[in-house]
Amino acid sequence: MTQATSSHRSPVTGTAVASKRRRLFLLDLYSTAVGKKYVMAITGIALMGFVLTHMIGNLKMYLGASELNHYARFLEELFYPIAPHGVALWILRGGLLAMLVLHLHAAYSLTVLNRRARPVKYQSARDFQIATFASRTMRWSGMIALAFITWHLLDLTFGVVNENVGAKDAEGLKDVYGNVVFSLQRVPVAIFYVIANVLLGIHLFHGAWSIFQSLGWNNPRFNKLRRSFATAFAAIIVIGNVSFPVAVLAGVVGN
Repeated sequence: MTQATSSHRSPVTGTAVASKRRRLFLLDLYSTAVGKKYVMAITGIALMGFVLTHMIGNLKMYLGASELNHYARFLEELFYPIAPHGVALWILRGGLLAMLVLHLHAAYSLTVLNRRARPVKYQSARDFQIATFASRTMRWSGMIALAFITWHLLDLTFGVVNENVGAKDAEGLKDVYGNVVFSLQRVPVAIFYVIANVLLGIHLFHGAWSIFQSLGWNNPRFNKLRRSFATAFAAIIVIGNVSFPVAVLAGVVGN
């Protein structure tokens, strides 16, 4: 006599595993060191472009007050009347701020990752000598450049430390020319601008050199070209920006 089979199924012994929700591809990429290097490079290119165009626009100071003030007016009227007056400029400022935040966060995150990967510092003098002065001072030059940007905004954009901001010229335009002259004729401020821009140049030199490596374009055959580009770019920015406080103190502009 055969044993009767049960009409009930045996209980399931395995446990169901919930599927892990995948993050967005860009977030997954950014969580890696490679992704952070890409963000550093891309945001660095955007910030370099801004620094260059900002310096070129400020060169209008040498053409006189009317030219610089009309240039400032042009920036405020970008895409007007498609966009309300001044909105496009603030959108660009917001984009630049986002780029700066991403750049700083990626730099900090990479520093943390590097320290975790190598908790013991290099001990040999040879390893220390390989690094250039620019790369060794990258963190400090970056922090001073950030302090300079903060002061620059408080000085010439928001007028917190510049009582001339808000004044109008003879044509009824914002007196940006007068703001610059008023700011840079103060010797301590002019000295700070010179020092900050020299350090910014050091930061830009190493950044311009590192961009190619971060994007994987680090063939030794192009090292000479990379160095020439980094040197030229940093020199143009430093010479252009340093010329403004020097010109104001020398009386070349503002009289």
